[in-house]
Amino acid sequence: MAIIGPGHDDPEYDNYDPAWKTQDTPFRRWLLDKLTEAGFAAAHDMAAATAPANRYNGLDDEDAASIALLASVTVEDVRAAHKADLAEWAREQELLDHPDLAVLDADLDRITRR
Repeated sequence: MAIIGPGHDDPEYDNYDPAWKTQDTPFRRWLLDKLTEAGFAAAHDMAAATAPANRYNGLDDEDAASIALLASVTVEDVRAAHKADLAEWAREQELLDHPDLAVLDADLDRITRR
């Protein structure tokens, strides 16, 4: 079946970031831990597919409920982990946009551990 519109690897597709495949985020780590603890067989794949995209596309009620069910946690737990991830991402963006590289240098170790 032919794909209508740009493919996932097309640079014109604004909602796709190639880093999603390997991006290590706090929400991804949290999700992997919770799904693994719950005995979800495809925990790694689910975390890799779900977590980074929440930064760009948000986390709707249906997705939050599904994650909560699979991970054996509450929707509030999912929302809290999601919000913590967004807060860290906002901090990273502030540092990357800051013209004073000394501020960025102070936080490089944390960023490179991702």
